[in-house]
Amino acid sequence: MDRLSNTVRPYAWGSTTAIPELLGVAPTGEPQAEMWMGAHPGAPSRVTRPTAAGADGPGTRASAGRDVAHHDVVEQSLTEVIAADPERELGPAAVRVFGPRLPFLLKLLAAGAPLSLQVHPDLVQAQQGYADEERRGVPIDAPRRTYKDANHKPELICALTPFDGLCGFRRPAEAADAMAALGVDSLKPYVDLLRARPEDAALREVLTAILTADPAEMADTVDEAAEAAERLGGAHAPYARIAHHYPGDPGVIAAMLLNYVQLQPGEAMYLGSGVPHAYLGGLGVEIMANSDNVLRCGLTPKHVDVPELLRIVRFEATEPGILRPEASPTGEEVYETPVDEFRLSRYVLAAGGTPVDLTTDTPQILLCTAGAPRAGEFTLAPGESVFVPADESVEVAGTGTLFRSTVVV
Repeated sequence: MDRLSNTVRPYAWGSTTAIPELLGVAPTGEPQAEMWMGAHPGAPSRVTRPTAAGADGPGTRASAGRDVAHHDVVEQSLTEVIAADPERELGPAAVRVFGPRLPFLLKLLAAGAPLSLQVHPDLVQAQQGYADEERRGVPIDAPRRTYKDANHKPELICALTPFDGLCGFRRPAEAADAMAALGVDSLKPYVDLLRARPEDAALREVLTAILTADPAEMADTVDEAAEAAERLGGAHAPYARIAHHYPGDPGVIAAMLLNYVQLQPGEAMYLGSGVPHAYLGGLGVEIMANSDNVLRCGLTPKHVDVPELLRIVRFEATEPGILRPEASPTGEEVYETPVDEFRLSRYVLAAGGTPVDLTTDTPQILLCTAGAPRAGEFTLAPGESVFVPADESVEVAGTGTLFRSTVVV
């Protein structure tokens, strides 16, 4: 088992205080948006392991029973550790299903401002899109590149504080009523389409019209809509807040097509392929398949690939589907999702409780979000985490909250 050293990403939308408060450190004044835990090549976690130089080689543990003092202590990325011996770290079953890589990325996510409105492809769409851009020779780091890899990116966000966001299309009639209430003349064609067309056609036509409108005219519409939303308040307040951060952005109007969701601590939201969504504010634990494939719909200065977006989006009204953990006899509270790349659960440990054995044949990352629970030989403070290789014995005990992330094989 390894204590993880993790990178905090300073994206502009990040909260300046939420992650420092959880970690018990002073804010720097800069945004601290995400803390990454895992083996993503963009910011892999780091571990410090005793190694047997020349015997076991770099990237391996000192052999059992040896005197650690006679071995070098080396800091390595978790990516390097896994690459050196995938079956030992991940287990044969996980390697057989997902290949020699950790298939999930765990994060602390702290939104101080709205994130981009976005959608993720399914696995087939990602494979097709990636192959097409590779065939056309689009550089992987090009600003207009859409597919960074050939994987899908389902994700789950679990609130640690009150957390709000947008998730999935709402009924066209509800979106029409919200737009009509603003009293903005340039929104009337969208209102009429939403009320006159069948559900899937209405959502498709209106989103297409919003994203392909003349930028100057759309900016004026957004400004008028933002002023009206601020004046009306209530259910329109989130759109005024979004427009404050993204003035003139067509994503402000597109956001009115979506369900507004408010999560309380412990509640979660699952985001599958084709579902448009955005996080607006709050601190949460996020887990996702290890992919960078994002198609943006707005609320961003980055490239919006409208034709590809329209191919990926599922144009159907859905309920946002707030998830609450399902308790088991062992005390594990599981957030059930339909994917195998990740499985997220939670333990709320009480003083004097019986230690819980978490040993399993798949890799795990354990994250503390409250208290001072013990995981094996480590006592964890809020924000601290450990990587547990497959089949390594681990018990948790003490007082506090631990999130457990692993895979399904």
